[in-house]
Amino acid sequence: MPSKRRLRWAALPLGAAAAVALAGCTPTELHGFLPGFVEDGTPATNQTDTVAGLWVTSWIVLLAVGVITWALMAWALVMYRRRSGQTGLPVQLRYNMPIEILYTVIPLILVLGMFFFTARDQADIETQWKDPDVHITAIAKQWAWDFQYDGEDSDNSDAVWTMGVQADPDENGDIEREKLPTLVLPVDQKVTIELQSRDVIHSFWIIDFLYKKDMYIGKDNSWSFVPTRVGEYDGKCAELCGEYHSMMLFNVKVVEQDEYDAYLDTLREQGNTGDIADAYDRLSNLPGNGTSTHPEEEE
Repeated sequence: MPSKRRLRWAALPLGAAAAVALAGCTPTELHGFLPGFVEDGTPATNQTDTVAGLWVTSWIVLLAVGVITWALMAWALVMYRRRSGQTGLPVQLRYNMPIEILYTVIPLILVLGMFFFTARDQADIETQWKDPDVHITAIAKQWAWDFQYDGEDSDNSDAVWTMGVQADPDENGDIEREKLPTLVLPVDQKVTIELQSRDVIHSFWIIDFLYKKDMYIGKDNSWSFVPTRVGEYDGKCAELCGEYHSMMLFNVKVVEQDEYDAYLDTLREQGNTGDIADAYDRLSNLPGNGTSTHPEEEE
């Protein structure tokens, strides 16, 4: 048997090699190849590190369990294989209580551990701001999005909004991103988004933010977070909601506060003011051609 001293000396180069390998990894690699991370390491929101940490840790634990299981299987295959000249069955063992307890306790510990960390992180992510800097209502409809930037008046008369239609790909299947509904967020501000649906079940998903929430008729969800990196991100519906579900796309732009304020002023100058939450029960755009038949356009 090798001494403890020899084992320590053997572990040193392995630890050094692991440190060098990890130091050479990009932020995306360190976070399990998830989206939402760039070369400088700045996460997309205050929550993406938490989600990525849960993801990476879970995979490390599962990989360790897999390696141990595969090693035991390989050891049993080699050690208890039928040798030349052997006949009949080997000695049969049953009711090995220590092993049965081990095989029961270890999975129980793993399940309870993963449940604990998942519940802890989810509770933190689901905590809503009591007094957010920005309050937005995102309204899903077949097959597009409306975004309302709520105001401070009790009747929400100072709110501004945009209404969108579903993506309209050209003959090559390409989509003009500029024509998609766009959600604008100020960087480093507390944001709460109220999530509503006008028709069927939808799911609000900003891919790089590593989180999504369903939207139901009669049950409004909300999500609070802080965007921490200026940039443009892709959003989509993550719940099969009908024929043009794949075209239910939107843009997200995280900008500086002055640019955000200027954007709201632009909407206000366009006359897009007031509360539109109950103005339309369902989108009436014509799928495939990008036109719409909203009530105000028919007048």
